[in-house]
Amino acid sequence: MEGSIVSQCRVIFPGSLNSHETLFGGIAMQWMDEVAFITASRYARKKVVTTKVDHVKFYAPIKEGTIVELIGKVTKTSGVRIEVSVEMISEEILSGQKEKAIEAIFVLSPVNHLNKPIRI
Repeated sequence: MEGSIVSQCRVIFPGSLNSHETLFGGIAMQWMDEVAFITASRYARKKVVTTKVDHVKFYAPIKEGTIVELIGKVTKTSGVRIEVSVEMISEEILSGQKEKAIEAIFVLSPVNHLNKPIRI
């Protein structure tokens, strides 16, 4: 599927941390939604909106100074739905060790100028 994979990297800075000094889950979800949006937009070449987030799994905390890579992939389409799997992979800068930290499934829908769902 052309345009169906998007990758984005970020560094975890202090402003993104929670009270446990790890990446705040709400910020992680925002970044993942952005990657899902870009992935679905490139795939459909239409205006899209997020309609559902499903199967969110947090596997490991992400500490300050870590690099994260967000990878979005279109996994399924039907009617007015584009399903995008998004993974956040953490990478320890000094060792290069990587692990899956978070994953979720986002469902987005193409919409018309009235923000009504349209077929892909």
